[in-house]
Amino acid sequence: MDLIDRKIIAALQADATLSVAQIAEQVALSQTPCWKRIQKLEQSGIILRRVALISPEAVGLGLTVFVAIEAADHSPQWRDRFSETIGAMPEVMEIHRMAGEIDYMLKVAVADMASFDAFYRRLTEAVALKNVTSHFAMERIKSTTAYPVDTVHR
Repeated sequence: MDLIDRKIIAALQADATLSVAQIAEQVALSQTPCWKRIQKLEQSGIILRRVALISPEAVGLGLTVFVAIEAADHSPQWRDRFSETIGAMPEVMEIHRMAGEIDYMLKVAVADMASFDAFYRRLTEAVALKNVTSHFAMERIKSTTAYPVDTVHR
């Protein structure tokens, strides 16, 4: 991936609705080579998908909860069941397997405390867990999906 590819990625991360002509102008390419690079970035799995970002509050999901989980089991079977079960819960926005005292960290989006309580009950009934600790976000200070891609250095 060269500097032009990184500039294309940065442009798409900032605004996935940009036309190929607009991106080509930003990265100093003509449209056809720019489009071919975008296709190559998609085919190689660098660009995973293009999506719209929405306000969670606007769709009634104003409470963000970070849920730390200690696993009751570390077998491949448990991990597979955990990943499949938790991954299917629509409130779970992200799942991270962690190093250290916590085995998994979830980012959960719900409407309110009652909704989180219902989620928590489904979570703890679905798979055996050793410990679950929830941390409630009071304010979103920064939220981005854009990775800090170097668009300066070759």
